[in-house]
Amino acid sequence: MQTGKPSQTALDTAGLRAIHQVLDNGAIFNDPLALRIIGRDAESIRRDAESYRAMRKMRWLMAMRARVAEDALTAMVAQRSVGQLVILGAGLDTYAYRGDLAEKVRIFEVDNPETQLWKRELLRKAAIEFPSNLAFVPVDFERELLPATLAAAGFDSTQPAFFSWLGVVVYLTKDAILSTLRFIADLPGGAEVVFDYGTPLDSLSGKDAATIKAITGRVADVGEVFRSFFEPSELGTCLATLGFSNIVDLGPPELTRRFLAQIGESAFSGAHIVAATGRQS
Repeated sequence: MQTGKPSQTALDTAGLRAIHQVLDNGAIFNDPLALRIIGRDAESIRRDAESYRAMRKMRWLMAMRARVAEDALTAMVAQRSVGQLVILGAGLDTYAYRGDLAEKVRIFEVDNPETQLWKRELLRKAAIEFPSNLAFVPVDFERELLPATLAAAGFDSTQPAFFSWLGVVVYLTKDAILSTLRFIADLPGGAEVVFDYGTPLDSLSGKDAATIKAITGRVADVGEVFRSFFEPSELGTCLATLGFSNIVDLGPPELTRRFLAQIGESAFSGAHIVAATGRQS
């Protein structure tokens, strides 16, 4: 990310979520604030619809990972008392402002300071109120210690927590990724995490490889470089070594069956969404 500027990829992701609401009628993931937060309306998106068709698999991925994370949070709350939600790399995520459980949990939105200031301004322009149970936590995953910054914001490590970590892992070094996962795995109060990751370029189908190459170049131009990819077996071993259990890795076949088979489409060939439980849960 370019120093002193908010994340361009956060806007791109929010845009794809909004496009999903219009072109797909929110079939996978319903977000009533998706258009408002980026200042777009349905008609303007429909007018530009043709330019979005090449990115349909990416917008479905944005929708699927948000759906998986929010479904997992709902299930965790139903199974036991969970009072804390941590959204790592929150970007323009809107859960805190419209989620069914948003009023029942303490929410921590973690992101870099510039993106958070920008988001707060967008929220004000859209007349979206800040809930009293929300804390903005500025942090740089590569340079700052997540445990200390969360604790300073009021996070209680002795109480159960759910972590949503979407669209972030690919931009971090493996050391930073494993450090964050180790912190989540070791929380004394217990935690669950949902995150997504990308597989190496040579594992992708032809069209999907071309899409990733194009995206890689575009995000690099704005200082947001893809740094880490994982083979599923490699990541599974890392998670088990860190102490995670109940590890579920939803790859393209599972995501296709769950979300896209009914419309005769397939998931992006590099898509992987993981849910895992920390050692104390």
